Amino acid sequence: MSMKERMHTGELYLPGDEEIMKEQLACLNLLYDFNMTRPTELEKREKMLQKMFAEIGEGCYIEPPLHTNFGGAHVHFGKNVYANFNLTLVDDTHIYVGDNTMFGPGVIVATAGHPILPSLREKGYQYNMPVSIGKNCWIGAGAIILPGVQIGDNVVIGAGSVVTKDIPSNVVAVGNPCRVLRPVGERDKEFYFKQRRIDFAHLQKDLEE
Repeated sequence: MSMKERMHTGELYLPGDEEIMKEQLACLNLLYDFNMTRPTELEKREKMLQKMFAEIGEGCYIEPPLHTNFGGAHVHFGKNVYANFNLTLVDDTHIYVGDNTMFGPGVIVATAGHPILPSLREKGYQYNMPVSIGKNCWIGAGAIILPGVQIGDNVVIGAGSVVTKDIPSNVVAVGNPCRVLRPVGERDKEFYFKQRRIDFAHLQKDLEE
């Protein structure tokens, strides 16, 4: 099995392998061009992302700068995914993100890890574990999602959280390490922030206009 094949099996491999580096540098050239686009070049950005990412659905928006190890080549976005500036995708293996998920500024999603044994790190060995984030999630500013984590649908990850383990659907989770704080519940149907009530009639009017 080649080093490149090991990237997606969870096995130890050497990321400085010549075949891997050649592919990676080509991807990073595309990423560089994306990050140099002007704010008005929205159509150009959209076309570039379609070329850069493994999959990207309609209505996605990523605010540069975007940082990735492979330019998004192992990233799978559903529809209407929004990412604020400085999203970091350590996409040495696959990252899956469902429809309508949002990333606050400075979020890190990492698939790559290094062995604890110093002698293996000294030789440059690495392993990768895929990350999966469900539909309609909100990943707060500065959150860090570590290799192998799976996050369910309709999840809110609090700003600055470090997600080391799987998070089930329909919960608010916060902290370092990130833990489930509470379920998404009845109160969330009435209030959107502290004591601020949701004015559904006004929102409906906005949609109609």
